[in-house]
Amino acid sequence: MRRRTLLAGMPAALAAPRIGHASTFPGADIRIISGAPPGGTSDLFCRLLAEKLQPRFRQRVIVENRGGAGGLVGAVAVSSLAPDGHNVFATSMGVQAVMGQLPGQVMPIDPDRDLTPLSNGCGIPNMLIGSFRSPFATVPELIAHARANPGKLTYASAGSGGSQHLAAELFKTMTGTDILGITYRGGAPAVLAVVAGEVDMYFGNFPEVYGQVRQGGVRPLAIGSPEPSPLAPGAPVMASFVPGYEVVNWFGLAGPGNLDRTAMARWTEALLAIRDDPDFRRRMAENGMDVLLGTPEELRERIARDKRLWGDLIRTAGLRGE
Repeated sequence: MRRRTLLAGMPAALAAPRIGHASTFPGADIRIISGAPPGGTSDLFCRLLAEKLQPRFRQRVIVENRGGAGGLVGAVAVSSLAPDGHNVFATSMGVQAVMGQLPGQVMPIDPDRDLTPLSNGCGIPNMLIGSFRSPFATVPELIAHARANPGKLTYASAGSGGSQHLAAELFKTMTGTDILGITYRGGAPAVLAVVAGEVDMYFGNFPEVYGQVRQGGVRPLAIGSPEPSPLAPGAPVMASFVPGYEVVNWFGLAGPGNLDRTAMARWTEALLAIRDDPDFRRRMAENGMDVLLGTPEELRERIARDKRLWGDLIRTAGLRGE
């Protein structure tokens, strides 16, 4: 009921002045809205991108955090604004390809209608981290304990339908385990919950867990990419314990529905130039993100592919929205 109340009030509460005109784009400040709190992967991607966009558009590029409901708060905010290119959303696999397929999930917008795919952004491997207070130190120990104690272990989720939620449910399905999900308002709060021992584990986006892994605040158990990460050489590949397991999340950019074509073309030109910027690529890699910037068509193809992939898991595992 609380989520329904939150989402019902979003269009009015999050509306902002409609600025600029497509014919003069960019003719005002540009906003990138992140659907997550500060400190998460979406926020980091937006800030690295904004720094490179500002000199190209010759306008201020502002990152605004509108966290909540697995990214839907930010999606609703952007969908209510003028489609002139001055406001875009750091959309995600969850918002674009997953949530709408979850039975019971409250969807205040239709992403296919109310958002315009603009570009892929970044690819992020999933990493499983554990609390030092938990009764396991490796993935095999986790699986054995979970099977012996069904429903006793807990995992943090950053929202229903997000990659973190899907990664955990895929793990449960493939290992035949029963682990209870606890929802937090984003990746950063979920990581802190593991550090504090509020939950046993978190299947998180690598950049949002990397800081605590590096500082020794959490135990790195496995990474969901096909290959180990040079940033976490001690973390084995999850597929070595659970054959066939692979989870690589992504963030992209989307504008309001019916985004102006001239503005889209300017965005594509700028993003393709940034994609080849050596400094941008280096800084993204240092934070565990692969650069995927490209065309609107490439993002549409990715959305269609992931709708098929995760739709199969939703039906097989009987997943529902919160």
